Amino acid sequence: MNRSREDPDISRIHIILIYVAYGIIILFSYLAEFFDILTGRQSSQFKTKKGYTPLFKAWDSFYTRRMFWRIRDCWNRPVTGVPGAYIKVKERYSEDHGDTFKYTGKEKECLNLGSYNYLAFSDNEGPCLNDVQDCIKKFGISTTSTMSDIGTTKLHRAVELKTAQFLNKEDCIIFDMGYHTNASSIPSIVGKGCLIISDSLNHASLVAGCRTSGAKVVVFPHNDVVALEKVIRDAIAKGQPRTHRPWKKILIIVEGIYSMEGEICKLKEIVELKKKYKCYIWVDEAHSIGALGVTGRGVCEHTGVDTKDIELLMGTFTKSFAAVGGYITGTKEVIDHIRRNSFGPLYSPSMPPGCCQQILTSMSIIMGEDGTDIGKKKLKQLKDNSNYFRKELIKRGFKIYGDNDSPIIPLMLYYPAKITCFSREAFERGIAVVVVGYPATPLLMSRTRFCISAGHTKEDLDWAIKQIDEIGDRLLLKYEKPHPK
Repeated sequence: MNRSREDPDISRIHIILIYVAYGIIILFSYLAEFFDILTGRQSSQFKTKKGYTPLFKAWDSFYTRRMFWRIRDCWNRPVTGVPGAYIKVKERYSEDHGDTFKYTGKEKECLNLGSYNYLAFSDNEGPCLNDVQDCIKKFGISTTSTMSDIGTTKLHRAVELKTAQFLNKEDCIIFDMGYHTNASSIPSIVGKGCLIISDSLNHASLVAGCRTSGAKVVVFPHNDVVALEKVIRDAIAKGQPRTHRPWKKILIIVEGIYSMEGEICKLKEIVELKKKYKCYIWVDEAHSIGALGVTGRGVCEHTGVDTKDIELLMGTFTKSFAAVGGYITGTKEVIDHIRRNSFGPLYSPSMPPGCCQQILTSMSIIMGEDGTDIGKKKLKQLKDNSNYFRKELIKRGFKIYGDNDSPIIPLMLYYPAKITCFSREAFERGIAVVVVGYPATPLLMSRTRFCISAGHTKEDLDWAIKQIDEIGDRLLLKYEKPHPK
C-alpha cells in the first residue's frame, strides 16, 4: 500500500460523515466552553494570568479539556502483574468526568492484545526470570552511572557483542531507552550539508533525531520506492540549496515494521536504490527484530537482505526480548564514532544489569544456544498466530491494514465515537486493546491496533475473534465485504 497520512483509503461518504461527526463534537464542546466561561466555572489551571504569555496553545487546551478528558478512560489504564497473554487491569471510575479516577479495588483479567510481548518472554517464570534474579544478586539493580563513565559492566559489553553476533555485524552500542537511541544518535551521523530522506510514516524518535541533526530533511511517500528514487535523483542533480554543492552524505531512514500500519518495509528494493546512488541507510527494527524471519533476525532476513548492506541497523529490546533499551549495529569504525559523539551514552544512565541479563538469556533462547528448540517454536507460533488472526478478521469484513507475517494488526475504526465504544466494549468483554486516534493518527484514520504474541493459543484467538466479530456488528465496523474463504 502506498498511502500517506493525508490519503485515507476510504470512500467519500465516510470522509464526509467523519468530518460531520467531529464537527458536531467540536460544536457542542464550544457551547459547553461558552457556558462555563459565562458562569465562571472554567478550570483555573487553564486560565492565563493577566500580563503573562499563555503556556499552551488555545486549541491544545480546548482539545484536552473538552474532547480528550471525556474519553480518557480508554487510555492509560493501570495494570498489575506481567504483560503476558493475559493481563490484569485495575478497575476505576470517574465521577462526573472529574479530574481524577477512583479505584474500585477490583482487578479484571483480560486477554492481552495490546502489548509488544511478541515472543512471550515477559512471563514471571522460566529461565529468563531465574537468570535475572541471579544477576541482580550479583550486580544489583542499577549501575547509577552513564555508559561513558563507570556504568559499563561486562554484562553491557556482552549484550553488545551478542547483538552484533545475532545480526552478523562487527560491533554494537546499546542505550537505556529506545526513543533516544534514534533521537541522540542520528545527529552524530549527519549534520549541516547532509541530506536525510525519511519515510513519511517514520516514528517520532526518528523525526526528533532528524530535526536536531541540522541536516536537510526530505520526506518521501510511505514505502513508495518509485517516489524515493525520484527524490534521490533530484537531490543528487540539484545538490545543496543555494550553493548547489554535492551533499556530504545522503542518508535514507526507514523502519522494518511500521508500528501504526503493521506494514513491512520494502527493504530489498530500497537497498538496491541505496547501492545504485551510493547513499547510506538507517533501518529502525524496533518492531521487526525478533518478530520477523525464520530465525528472528528481523526485516533483513524476512526480505532476503544481507545485514552487511545496511550501514546502521537500529532496534530495541523492549518488544521481542521483554527488556528495555535500544541498540545500533554497524562497522566497528561507525560504532566507535557513535560511542564518542552521541549524547545518549554521555548523559543517560546505563541499562540496569538485570535487563542486560534478560536480553542475553532471551536472545540465547532465540538462537538455540540453550540447547532447546523453544526459540524456534516461539517464532513459528508468532507467525502462525499473526497470519491466522489477520485472515479471520478480513474474512469477517473488517478493514485491516498491514502485511502478512506482521504481528501488528490495525483494525480501522475511522469515526471518533467508535474509538471509545470499541475500547469500552472490548474491556467489558475482557479484552485489553489499544485504540489510537488524533493526533497519534491522522484525523480520518482512527484505529485499534492488535499486537499478537507467541503466548496466545488458538483458543485465545478464536475467542477474541468471536468477541470482536460481535462488537463489529454492534458498532457497524465491517466496511468490507466478508470473505467466505
